[in-house]
Amino acid sequence: MTEPVVRRLDIASAPLSRRELLIGGGLLLAFGRSRPARSEVIPNRPKRDLISGPTISFDGLIRIASDGVVTFVVPNIEMGQGIYTTEAMMIAEELEISLNDVKVVTALPQDVDSTSSDILRTLSTGGSRSVRKNWIPLRQAAASARLMLIAAAAERWKVDPENLVAEKGLIRDRTNTLHASYGDLAQDAGRQPVPRDIPLKPANRWTLIGHPVPRIDIPVKVNGQAVFGIDVHLEGMLVAAVTGPPRWGATVVTVDGQAAKTIPGVIDVVHTATHVAVIATRYWTARKGLAALNIHWNENNVPDVSSSEIREMIENAAQTVPEIIAHDDPGTDEALKRGRRVQSTYDLPFLAHAPMEPLNATVHVRSDGCDVWVGTQVPTRAQQVVAKITGLPEEKIAIHNHMIGGSFGRRLSTDFLEQATMLASGINRPVKFIWSREEDFRQDLYRPAYHDRIEAALGNDGFPLAWRHQITGQSVVDRFAPGGLPQGSLDADAVAGAVDIPYSIPHRRVGWVRARTPVPVGWWRGVGPAHNAYVVESFIDELAVAANIDPIDYRLKLLAHNPRSVAVLQLASAESHWTMPLPRYCGRGIALHNAFGTHCAVITEVSAAPGEAISVRRVTAVIDCGVAVNRDGLKAQIEGGILFGFSAALYGRLSFENSMLEQNNFNSFNAMRINGTPEINTLIIDSHEDTGGIGEVGTAAAFPSLGNALFSATGQRQRSYPFSPHPAA
Repeated sequence: MTEPVVRRLDIASAPLSRRELLIGGGLLLAFGRSRPARSEVIPNRPKRDLISGPTISFDGLIRIASDGVVTFVVPNIEMGQGIYTTEAMMIAEELEISLNDVKVVTALPQDVDSTSSDILRTLSTGGSRSVRKNWIPLRQAAASARLMLIAAAAERWKVDPENLVAEKGLIRDRTNTLHASYGDLAQDAGRQPVPRDIPLKPANRWTLIGHPVPRIDIPVKVNGQAVFGIDVHLEGMLVAAVTGPPRWGATVVTVDGQAAKTIPGVIDVVHTATHVAVIATRYWTARKGLAALNIHWNENNVPDVSSSEIREMIENAAQTVPEIIAHDDPGTDEALKRGRRVQSTYDLPFLAHAPMEPLNATVHVRSDGCDVWVGTQVPTRAQQVVAKITGLPEEKIAIHNHMIGGSFGRRLSTDFLEQATMLASGINRPVKFIWSREEDFRQDLYRPAYHDRIEAALGNDGFPLAWRHQITGQSVVDRFAPGGLPQGSLDADAVAGAVDIPYSIPHRRVGWVRARTPVPVGWWRGVGPAHNAYVVESFIDELAVAANIDPIDYRLKLLAHNPRSVAVLQLASAESHWTMPLPRYCGRGIALHNAFGTHCAVITEVSAAPGEAISVRRVTAVIDCGVAVNRDGLKAQIEGGILFGFSAALYGRLSFENSMLEQNNFNSFNAMRINGTPEINTLIIDSHEDTGGIGEVGTAAAFPSLGNALFSATGQRQRSYPFSPHPAA
């Protein structure tokens, strides 16, 4: 068999690695049959190298070369969610070209100038906002380019623009006697005024949007051409293994690196106030050097706390710290006194991100500039923090952003990049810093733990007269907001999915209590709704049981003013065969939410026989996200999000002892395996409402649908996770 077309520099001269073996062995299976041409994903390179020949830029997002090549500068980061494909579809649709004719490159902060679109000025990807944010601007940019090409052709041929059409990369007249390619017209089009009125293609003319399209980054990931941050190789590059404080708040006092420096290939030992790195010619040499270090840590001011003590901190805050009100209907207190009271408490654990690609960054600090090769969700912020650390102007900082091998919110933070930049200062060669899997777990910024108290007063018909939900947990916003979250301010993310529930309840109060613990926290996939949808939907089920009403019928009664939620719920009920009897110890559970602008219903079917592990048998997911741009990618994201949530719900608790994490790899922080993965049937409702987010929708629904299914199967309510078949009372 022939070798892959491209062998990356970092493996070209090394012994055959497991990944190279998989790449070589997989080609026969992947490309044994001929495949249609695909859009090209270009690995990140300096802008001047992307396209040869004269190029015209439209809004900084679309570049058309004289040879007709169309390059799309995608403003979001590809980290497995398929955004390259989705946004390229939007561009190709309005530009009247095939998706096969688009080259996709990642937007970089150093490429942004005064002519660039506003959406390029702050590059970040998170919160399931990419399509919601760019649905109109990207299509307008492409439509504007199309209109300018038409105007250029009309001027050249002295004809009315109304008599010209754009089609398959050409402008032609309606009689098909005049025609010119986009490349031929690009120079003239660049001189045309940007149109003020930019009509977009009507839905009935879409040929790409709304259809299932294979992801354009699949070929480069299969054949090994895709370069993730951890794959970067540069001429003269060194590699470093990094370790951070063993306990939160510990600082470096001294580092004895004599033994490490005797290991062949070890170049240097460097440290900051909190991190130590061994720099070597190869990664495993650096790891050996790291193991040989004698580090003296200052732990004098480090709190000595365990999981139980941290839980007490959170629960004590719920009792003693003033509540910040996020939503309050008049008369809630009086209404709570009138009906039959139902109360519950939910305790949620800390969770790790645990992406497959651990933290890494390659940094080359020089006196005249700094280059960074990294996978980050926030390239603009990354440029800013590197500039601050090095003292260089931002325009001297080049961020070469790469595909990310999973992030789930972890790379919204720049802490690892900041450490890498400090460690690289003073080294006159590029250095790739890698956090081992164990360090990636230990130095994580965890999803906060929560303590929720929730209650409702039920009327004679069993439906709520009033509802009160108090959420206690740490603030993630505090870490990310400039200057932190001011005392007494609401962290809106902490109550997302609790304030904006889909149901009509006459009197509601939702509040947040800010807890403080030593545990470092960060964004986690699903953000606020992943926590609050679990509590809200589990409690709705509790109310249905108290009222002796079927959980779906109960929800439908509360959705009188929410027709989109009614539609997804009814379709999920029908497709899951909700009313069909199940065997003993089997059950179905429902979850409904409107998070991220998407209406979602998920029904999970489980088996939980005594003495056996929980088995997820089948999942039905119904989605109304407005316009579904790429149905294939949408289904993949719903499936992946649900499985991510199931993994956390079944295995995801973290524990701490002496201010140290006890789990450090996938053997102790488990994930759902392929042989435990259920059949997932995802249905998409045709809709032309505003676009909603998708990447985190399934995760938010996974916890409550699984928990409610376990109650149906066992009769025992799961008010914390990881779930067990028969939790202690």
